[in-house]
Amino acid sequence: MNTWSMLSLQNSASPMMEHLIFFHDNTLLMITIITIFVLYMMISIMTNKYINLTLLENQNIEMIWTIIPAIFLVFIALPSLQILYMIDESNSPSITIKIMGHQWYWSYEYSDFNSVKFDSFMNKNNTIDSFRLLDVDNRIVLPMKTQIRSIISSSDVIHAWTIPALGIKSDAVPGRLNQMSFMINRPGIFFGQCSEICGMNHSFMPISLESINMNFFIKWINNF
Repeated sequence: MNTWSMLSLQNSASPMMEHLIFFHDNTLLMITIITIFVLYMMISIMTNKYINLTLLENQNIEMIWTIIPAIFLVFIALPSLQILYMIDESNSPSITIKIMGHQWYWSYEYSDFNSVKFDSFMNKNNTIDSFRLLDVDNRIVLPMKTQIRSIISSSDVIHAWTIPALGIKSDAVPGRLNQMSFMINRPGIFFGQCSEICGMNHSFMPISLESINMNFFIKWINNF
């Protein structure tokens, strides 16, 4: 999870987030190279005393500053399109969970199992071992290394269901179903918050997801 002193992205907990981090680092490296080169050219021009006042055009330079940016754009566009297609891909999910946004809490339903549904409210009583404004009374429990599909909607206004460590975010729109597919590759507890300005208590509807082994997940379902 994020802390106040953290400047980088959260550690990835899904293959999708790993690809997003790689894309971020790749793009940031290109931006750094371009910035250094442009600054060098600006300083060089300002400090150069020998300027050709009769120079009107240079075809070679114009070709260079047209082709090089196009090459950079190709190296940014190709991985970006690949990630976009991966996000929309749905690979035979093993578990489907329905997510409904309310003012200001979340409701969850495991549609593959009978009578497994609950509401998730933010914890009002903070303890030493809890995370303020992030812990909830009922966490989502999902098995790791399993393809999961989430179907998201809302009962009142537009919300957004987001877990940064998994690299997933989807709007919860009234009267519309949005779908996401993801897989968690390690155990742990992952936090998120509504990422849409949905009203007065927008900042008080957190998301808490617990990733566990499949055997423990089956026991949790049986004891629900």
